Amino acid sequence: QSQFVESGGGLVQPGGSLRLSCVASGFTLRNYGIGWFRQAPGKEREGVSCISWLGESTDYADSVKGRFTISRDDYKNTVYLQMNNLTPEDTAVYYCAKRSYYTRGDCRASMFASWGQGTQVTVSS
Repeated sequence: QSQFVESGGGLVQPGGSLRLSCVASGFTLRNYGIGWFRQAPGKEREGVSCISWLGESTDYADSVKGRFTISRDDYKNTVYLQMNNLTPEDTAVYYCAKRSYYTRGDCRASMFASWGQGTQVTVSS
């Protein structure tokens, strides 16, 4: 069964940092673009950042540009999301998902599959 396991979330103060990890289980990341998405209570799931299947292209939501960095390590079958300068508006459950041969420019939740259980990020003082 193909799925992801997300981890690294937690409670952090505004201005703090977290590094999320997304480990693929049951399949290899090779040939898949990977996206990080988040869903806050009462809101739709939104794309945060996506990385192409070759790892040479990335997408970021405007709200996280300059603060978040996505990366991948195919040898570890893992994708990371480094989140800096966090704000309360970043509070949400963060998920990762995959899309075959994703290049760039379409980082929408509806276009990705194999969702994990998510990891909660709470930014609060």
